[in-house]
Amino acid sequence: MEPTTQSAAQAIIDGVGGSDNITSLSHCATRLRFELVDGSKVDEAALDAIPVVLGSVPQSGDRHQVIVGGAVQGVFTDIMNLPSMQKGGAGSDADVKAAARAKARGKNAWLDSFFEYLGNSFRPLLGVLLGASLVIAFAAVLDAFGVVEFRAADKPAGWIFVDSIWHAVFFFLPLMVAYNASKALNLDPWVGFSVMAALMTPDFVKLSNPEVVTSTVCTPSPIPGAADACTATIFGIPMPLNDYSGAVFVPLIMVAVLAIVFKAAQKIVPQNLHLVFVPFISMVIMVPVSAFLIGPLGIWIGTSLGQGLSWLNTSAPFVFALLIPMVYPFLVPLGLHWPLNALMLANIQTLGYDFIQGPMGTWNFACFGATAAVLVISARERDIEMRQTSTGALVAGLAGGISEPSLYGIHLRFKRIYPRMLVGCFTGGLIIAVGSVVLGIDGVRASTFAFTSVLTIPIFSPILLYVVAIAGAFFAAFFLILFSDYRTAEEKAAFRATRDAQEGALATATAGAVAAPAAVAAPVAAAAPAAAAATAAAPAQPIHETVVSPSAGDAVSLDDSGDAVFASRAMGEGVAVLPSEGRFVAPISGKVATVFPTGHAYGIKSASGVEVLVHIGIDTVKLEGKHFEAKVRKGQDVQAGDLIAEVDLDGVRAAGYPTATIVTVMNTKALKRKGATVTPVLGSGITAGAPIIRVDSE
Repeated sequence: MEPTTQSAAQAIIDGVGGSDNITSLSHCATRLRFELVDGSKVDEAALDAIPVVLGSVPQSGDRHQVIVGGAVQGVFTDIMNLPSMQKGGAGSDADVKAAARAKARGKNAWLDSFFEYLGNSFRPLLGVLLGASLVIAFAAVLDAFGVVEFRAADKPAGWIFVDSIWHAVFFFLPLMVAYNASKALNLDPWVGFSVMAALMTPDFVKLSNPEVVTSTVCTPSPIPGAADACTATIFGIPMPLNDYSGAVFVPLIMVAVLAIVFKAAQKIVPQNLHLVFVPFISMVIMVPVSAFLIGPLGIWIGTSLGQGLSWLNTSAPFVFALLIPMVYPFLVPLGLHWPLNALMLANIQTLGYDFIQGPMGTWNFACFGATAAVLVISARERDIEMRQTSTGALVAGLAGGISEPSLYGIHLRFKRIYPRMLVGCFTGGLIIAVGSVVLGIDGVRASTFAFTSVLTIPIFSPILLYVVAIAGAFFAAFFLILFSDYRTAEEKAAFRATRDAQEGALATATAGAVAAPAAVAAPVAAAAPAAAAATAAAPAQPIHETVVSPSAGDAVSLDDSGDAVFASRAMGEGVAVLPSEGRFVAPISGKVATVFPTGHAYGIKSASGVEVLVHIGIDTVKLEGKHFEAKVRKGQDVQAGDLIAEVDLDGVRAAGYPTATIVTVMNTKALKRKGATVTPVLGSGITAGAPIIRVDSE
């Protein structure tokens, strides 16, 4: 008797050590992805014995994947509905990473927690910050060409409206930071949002107008260019008034104090009254505390730090311009750059500009120059994996100003890169330092917070000095790595030996593939009379199927796919296609059995019972459908060569994911039990529709 999917779900949970051993559970097109408390508790033999399980593969750390195939969604749902799982749930990627960081904390746990708090408060906002900075960059370009005077006080109404697009992000930034910071400390994020919002309401702003509120007194600010310092008398107590739009230190400090009040209220108030009275107590206490103490303190901290760095930038430009780009390469990988990012935002809020991003940009472009050199070398060396990695990282860097794909995908893997990249950082910083002295200015300024990419160059002033500096940083790192390589002699020798062996095997396979159509057609024709006789003798029919490539590119072994699960053949024998175009066709004629919602994976079953999976990219389920467009639906009949998907491969690579497309015969084990063979056909420069797998039985 076949076990139910519910019993299979429980068996899987038992096999990974029980629900208490599960930190997080998610799934992709074919696999259950477990994050475990203790990976050693997994019973692989028990998992493999479960009928719905096609295999299980341990991964680094305490992660484990259980391969289910096309039924993964149903099994996942059954698992999540188990009583033992109701106490928890599948955590998000961010939750999993936060838990991993928490487990990795060492002696200075408080310091790790501090930087994690900063990171979680800002990281979700980087997208809208980048979007706002690009709007400003676009306006700055128009200003440079005389289309509109971007900073004019009497701009047309249309351009005032355009300002609202980017100004919304920076004006309401404290509310966004308060929300994220509250989530980071496991508080009700709307409480943190509301406390910060109280300091930005029209009623609060009205207190700064002596003509409306007679108890308010304003005096000129000692800070040049800053607004007047105003104080209102609230119930007999003087309260300093500030403009909190764009402030970042205020919500960060406020939420840290709110956590104490909020959690104390949770302990005092009966649980059935938490919904009403915990927010009430928190707001009644924290709004006055924030208005009288935390708000002025946060403004003072941000202003003081900005003034200190401004003094260093003005008094010792050489030191400042060299210090920032030389320090940043070590801060970013550790997540320690958030305080400087907060200072950039504070500078813009208090000064109207920032002077840190200019020298910081030279580090970014040195990073991208190193990546560009790796791309040239990998193309020259025919290193397909590194070529794909560096292409995506370079696009993400130059277009988006994002350094993480370069850092984690390349630079931290090869010890020769960092010293050469630091020369690029030094070169860019030196150009800014010398240029500032020659021009008699205090460094390069940015008009808004931005990711330092090619697209955001117009926000920097003087733009020519900035362009020369980032170009110097880029090409210094580029040529140093290009001429000296990013690998040691041993690493180069090892790679070339592996590459030559693979290319030799591919050449042999390609020679055999030239005759594949005739070789396949002849046995099929010859087998026709025998098949008729075999039909009378036995119900089983011989299988002769040719699986074709879904895309043009190179067909390589699953061992070179970059995915340990597929390389283990747990999902069946097959081929990895390294696509050169984003048009994907059906590899076999039959009925579409599976179309994953994200459009990255398709299952097709032929009339003879051959089940083929097409999985586009590695871990691309995490893109949640972005860059993928499915052209077929479940249950649809298709012929080999029919269009099944269109994919923006450049977008996938820019997001940091390999585009290697896996084509496997999922029921390989069942076919072999029937006497069939599943044979990959490898080759380079193949076209869509070329044979890549042969399935034959006697």
